[in-house]
Amino acid sequence: MRSRHPRRVHRLGAVLVALAALWSGGFLWFVDEVPRAVDDQTSHTDAIVVLTGGRERLTTGLDLLEAGLSQRLFISGVYKGVDLAEIIQLGRGHAGLKEAVVLGYAADDTVGNAIETALWATEHNLRSLRIVTGAYHMPRALAEFRHALPEITLIAHPVFPDQVKSREWWRWPGTAALLATEYSKYLAAIIRHWFLPRKAAP
Repeated sequence: MRSRHPRRVHRLGAVLVALAALWSGGFLWFVDEVPRAVDDQTSHTDAIVVLTGGRERLTTGLDLLEAGLSQRLFISGVYKGVDLAEIIQLGRGHAGLKEAVVLGYAADDTVGNAIETALWATEHNLRSLRIVTGAYHMPRALAEFRHALPEITLIAHPVFPDQVKSREWWRWPGTAALLATEYSKYLAAIIRHWFLPRKAAP
């Protein structure tokens, strides 16, 4: 009986080492997948979607709207009590764009962003969206949006906050921790999608 216990511990240790190696390898792949630039800066879409989480996202979305890349801007995950005037003020005062901006208050996280946007996009029969969010957040955001809106064309438009040093992330503990957390959430999203039915086309 005693001889079996060390074997079980050894097997458990081997499994943990293998899982850690898999996680580490996947993490390096994930970091490489984080966008370094905006690949498509010119394609017109039915709407621009901004996922709240920083002023850079709002100003980028409003700038894209003003540049004519779409005639609609949907901002998902707006805090309750924040109105359009405050959003416009944060975004360099694009007052002339008010009629084109819609605020979504239902989302509390990335899953909620995708669901909230899917309902709005389906209601307006949209077929293409430009997604604006932080570069580090883009892989998970696209995974959630593709699951919620499998038939809609998505164009990634990442923004690059100064405080996130993704090019040399290993030198910056804060960025390394952020990317590790984001990768773990991305894995959880992928696993969840395996067990959930894919949303039917709108």
